[in-house]
Amino acid sequence: MISPKSLKQNDTVAIVSTARKISLEDIRSAIDWLKIGKLKVKIGKTIGLDDNQFAGSDRERTKDFQNMLDDDEVKAIWCARGGYGTIRIIDALDFSKFKKKPKWIVGYSDVTVLHNHVNNLGYETLHATMPINVAKNSSEALDTLKKVLFGNRLEYAMHPNKFNRSGDARGELFGGNLSILYSLLGSETSLNTRDKILFIEDLDEYLYHVDRMMQNLKRNGYFENLKGLIVGSMSDMNDNTIPFGKTAEQIVFDLCKDYDFPICFNFPAGHINDNRALIMGSNVELKVNNEMCKLRFL
Repeated sequence: MISPKSLKQNDTVAIVSTARKISLEDIRSAIDWLKIGKLKVKIGKTIGLDDNQFAGSDRERTKDFQNMLDDDEVKAIWCARGGYGTIRIIDALDFSKFKKKPKWIVGYSDVTVLHNHVNNLGYETLHATMPINVAKNSSEALDTLKKVLFGNRLEYAMHPNKFNRSGDARGELFGGNLSILYSLLGSETSLNTRDKILFIEDLDEYLYHVDRMMQNLKRNGYFENLKGLIVGSMSDMNDNTIPFGKTAEQIVFDLCKDYDFPICFNFPAGHINDNRALIMGSNVELKVNNEMCKLRFL
């Protein structure tokens, strides 16, 4: 897996939206944060555009992202927010110049479409917070993003969780938002998880639908040859009048009983303020035991 070049002071970071609309004021904190970090900022034309829910039409969002992919001055592309819409432009993007001069693509949630697509091309991406969140992010979330951009590898140690399953594993880290992974099944952007370590997270889903998505991933072979599983935040889950009877964590735990790979629950990444950075496509070492869960990027 090819890692994009590290940033240095005075490099340029582009901010664009591939999905939902967003105003310039909504990303002001992110602009200030980049400038404090001695980085230049290039604002995409999609920032401030309004096409119903979207940050401009599909054509406008495609053109904006494509321009940043092809711009030699831009060393990283930071997706402004999630929502919905990246899937509508992914097939129109041309990554030929990106392959010659890869750059960090940063974001989470709906940006999982880009993570999976670019990882399948053979390049690492950065699952991390987005400009819309910066004002509320923890210092750790922002520090880990900065560390990766400037060439540092990461290592995490988390407290144990009652649903964790012990074991050691090594493999490439892939994944992202569970709903997006589910929606990509059957497409060329879907993941081949053989010998991989999978990360999943989600927000505001009904518990029965979490079960539906996990069952479908299982039927598509997602867990058959998996080396390990990391479960991030499963935030603000919903239930029906007649309860489903399990939490999101219990759903994942029970579904994985047929397999023996290690599982780390409650990893600090996803739709939370403490959204720590993850290098998707990177080789990692996962160690889970009764005392802690460790994730080291190799």
